[in-house]
Amino acid sequence: MRPVLVDFGIDIPILGHLDLPSYFVLLTLSFVIGAGMTYREAPRLGLDRERVLDLNIYIVVWAIIGARVLHVIADGHLHDYINLCVDNFKVRATEAKVSLCNASSECGYDYVCNLAAHTCHPPRDCFAVLEVWRGGLAFYGGFLFATAFGLYFARKYRMGMWKVADLCAPWIAFGLALSRLGCFLNGCCYGKVAHVPWAVRFPLGSPSWEAQRDAHLIADRAAALPVHPTQIYLALLNLVTFAILYFAIRRRKRFDGQIFAWLLILKGVFRTFVEIWRDDERGVLWGWLSTSQIISLPLIVCGVYLLVRHRPDAGQAAQTAA
Repeated sequence: MRPVLVDFGIDIPILGHLDLPSYFVLLTLSFVIGAGMTYREAPRLGLDRERVLDLNIYIVVWAIIGARVLHVIADGHLHDYINLCVDNFKVRATEAKVSLCNASSECGYDYVCNLAAHTCHPPRDCFAVLEVWRGGLAFYGGFLFATAFGLYFARKYRMGMWKVADLCAPWIAFGLALSRLGCFLNGCCYGKVAHVPWAVRFPLGSPSWEAQRDAHLIADRAAALPVHPTQIYLALLNLVTFAILYFAIRRRKRFDGQIFAWLLILKGVFRTFVEIWRDDERGVLWGWLSTSQIISLPLIVCGVYLLVRHRPDAGQAAQTAA
């Protein structure tokens, strides 16, 4: 676990402490690779490279906005962001190095110690909700916002909505594989306690360790129990999705929208499956159905609909019926 890839040790007004979080670095790398590959492949589909590059820039913006919005609303952190500005001692430091402190230096990172309660907390920050580089992004929010804008942009400039969607689909999956490695380094999106040979133990102060301590599964200062590395599961499954889309379906593509439809189906199925082993705090319905599962099911249905609706013989069948 390494949530901060590089710490410059500098404090900047408004922006706060300057560092490079591992998750944000890998997320940025995924956007750069996706933009570069779609730019390179655009002429093969008869698309203007500069227009595709413009689309990528807009997609990055809308993906970050959407991911942040869903994180704040669905993951239950709205009150935390409000309290970070009003009373930061009401927000717990999820990655503090100690459970009880006598000085801020004991908490680690830029956390501060509440000397009255001897607990660690994030520093007061009224701009925390805007600091996306520090984490707190929900994939499905970014995917929905970026997809909606991308389809609008492609239609507005007559690029072919589903042609553009097919161009981007494999690189969305590839980017997700990279960003899930960032989740692993960050220690978020962890799994349930497991005793399989490939289970992993996160260090003291990690979100997994803190959740186990609060659930009284381990004693204070005891080592964390091994958990399913769900971040790695998702990274591998997204890599499998990329390989299927790029090396199999793309080469046998029969109609526009086919690759994107399979992205929706594969992503929805794999995410729903892995959610069974997820154990981090996130929005749930009826106590067991996660926000991601709620969104995955309609996406699977949309993917199947696109395959049926856009297949080459669908138009001919419709004309025959008429």
